[in-house]
Amino acid sequence: MFAEEEIEALALGIRWVANRADGALGAAAQNALAKIAAVLPPDLRDRMDASALLVGPGEPIVGDGVDLAVVRRAIRGERKLSIAYRDRDGAASERVVWPFALGFFDRLRVMVAWCELRGAIRHFRADRIVSVMALEARYPRRRQALLKEWREAEGIPVR
Repeated sequence: MFAEEEIEALALGIRWVANRADGALGAAAQNALAKIAAVLPPDLRDRMDASALLVGPGEPIVGDGVDLAVVRRAIRGERKLSIAYRDRDGAASERVVWPFALGFFDRLRVMVAWCELRGAIRHFRADRIVSVMALEARYPRRRQALLKEWREAEGIPVR
């Protein structure tokens, strides 16, 4: 069984996702929290419901340009995506990317992907992705290898 602090950590994290992630992932977080609560002993469930650990409203989230569920499915399946993208200056480009991570920040979301056009790992703000189409083609490298390479290049430790 979970310790009380573990329950608090799960509930706080799930509540953050429910409030700050895209709609589909937020709904999944709420469902997960309900399932966890359903199997907890009554005393732990009561403590979870009465938790004083709260998620604040934060800054308004910049709207996503596309349905991030498509991106998440591509990441899980190691599938390529075809995207139309606009950079910060408004210049448009068409790209085929290998998405391997999706970062959720307070105000925006970022897809991390190998970009075939640039031949390198790139960061794509979700609000600047104009369209996305899942491709049948799998990318030739493993997602975990790309993620490891990116973490090392960015100096992000594995926890």
